[in-house]
Amino acid sequence: MKLFLASARAEETAAEILETVETEPTWGQEAVEKFAETPLTMWVAILAVAALAAIFLTVGKSHKKWNAKTIAYAALAIALSFVLSCFRLFRMPTGGSVTPGSMLPLMLFSVSFGMGPGLMAGLVYGLLQYLQGGWWLNFWQFLLDYVLAFAAIGLAGIAHKKGDKWLYIGIPVAAVGRAVSAILAGMMWIADTPVSELVIGNMQFNSPLVYSIVYNGLYLVPDCAICILLALLIAKPLLRIMKTK
Repeated sequence: MKLFLASARAEETAAEILETVETEPTWGQEAVEKFAETPLTMWVAILAVAALAAIFLTVGKSHKKWNAKTIAYAALAIALSFVLSCFRLFRMPTGGSVTPGSMLPLMLFSVSFGMGPGLMAGLVYGLLQYLQGGWWLNFWQFLLDYVLAFAAIGLAGIAHKKGDKWLYIGIPVAAVGRAVSAILAGMMWIADTPVSELVIGNMQFNSPLVYSIVYNGLYLVPDCAICILLALLIAKPLLRIMKTK
């Protein structure tokens, strides 16, 4: 009898241990659950900080390029971009507009003087855009919408010291960089918006990501196209002037 009871208890204990092992999540499962539970705004914030760090790192490495000529052309490019941004061919209801190539002066400056100076000039331009009448939800959305988005125009500097055809690669790259930042900012902006309100015209969206992509694409794609068309007409003589000593 005692042997039978001991055997039964042993079986019960083994079953309890097995059940505990089966029900307790593994380290990998816990990591996946925590990853899934992390709010979208936190991931966006992490990306924003990483992008800002990359910009300052790039700008820091280019400090030797800053001289009187670079500063003068940076100021001129910022001023021209700012003036062109005041002429809005089409304006979106909650921010963003199509302009007559307002990004092009900063793009050409970046191509002539490099990505580091271009990123810094774009960053200054973004702050001016905010002072022109910008509004923001929180620090992270401000960082994405007005600092990183416009600093990304400096990515056109990938064409620096390369062939003329690289200009037409640098312009879309800069536009995509700005778009990514604007899309992330848009997702943060509408994070708490009911799905029923994610509407553009007659289009209804079930995903904040898709909504933000479409919304920002409606003004950034035409703006980029205008920059490319204007570059075909005036880029070469302007770049030649800026490259002269």
